[in-house]
Amino acid sequence: MIFEKLQGNIKKKNMKKASLLFVLLFPFLLQSQIINIENLRRVTDTTGWSGFARLDLHLIKNKNTIFGISNRIRLQYKKKKHLWLFINDFNFREANSKKFVSRSSQHLRYNYRFHPKIAVESFLQSQRDEISAIRLRGLVGAGFRFKLSKLENYKFYLGTLAMYEYEELNSDTEPLNKDWRSSSYFSMSLFPKKKITIVSTTYFQPRFDMFSDFRISSQTTIALGIFKNFSFTTNFTYQYDEFPVLGVPKEQYRLTNGLLYTF
Repeated sequence: MIFEKLQGNIKKKNMKKASLLFVLLFPFLLQSQIINIENLRRVTDTTGWSGFARLDLHLIKNKNTIFGISNRIRLQYKKKKHLWLFINDFNFREANSKKFVSRSSQHLRYNYRFHPKIAVESFLQSQRDEISAIRLRGLVGAGFRFKLSKLENYKFYLGTLAMYEYEELNSDTEPLNKDWRSSSYFSMSLFPKKKITIVSTTYFQPRFDMFSDFRISSQTTIALGIFKNFSFTTNFTYQYDEFPVLGVPKEQYRLTNGLLYTF
């Protein structure tokens, strides 16, 4: 119904341009500003490397020439009480030699488990997102991660961290922000059956000096094993930002399905 209303409001001579923008931007309009690390963390007690890598390219030629590239890498290394996690995410879209979307993020996290149920963790993050008007967002933070359950098939975690945020925005009102925020999360990893995995995480990130300025991000992933190392996944992401950049909606969400290879 939304698309039909758009068709009724836009003149026919502009419909091709509007349709092209919709196709290019729709997958990225719903991207989360908060990178959900928990849903990318491999829950395992095995020592060594694990992760996945994905690269997508597409070229469409009709009345328009559309080029796109996206890349995601997740690497995790675990040894005894130490865990390292690295994530790289990049998305780019171009139509008729004009850039429409550019989005990238890098995240490095370290965990040290000094107690069976408590770990200290720290992270560095860099992010750029044209759709959300983020020219550059740099984060550095540290805190604690608590394991709330004993069952191996039903794992629950609570994290509480403090982070410093440096943010350059494409905005005339607030082009630069430097804030301290809390970053708390609740995460669960459920394995009710051998080939079924449910991972869900919710983040809450308020400013220390103004608690009413907060962000909420929630992501739930359901993976159904097809055969060895391959799964069909359904992913739902929701985000709320109380004070987004002017022109960016407070509420964003997306639902996606796909195939996942892990090692």
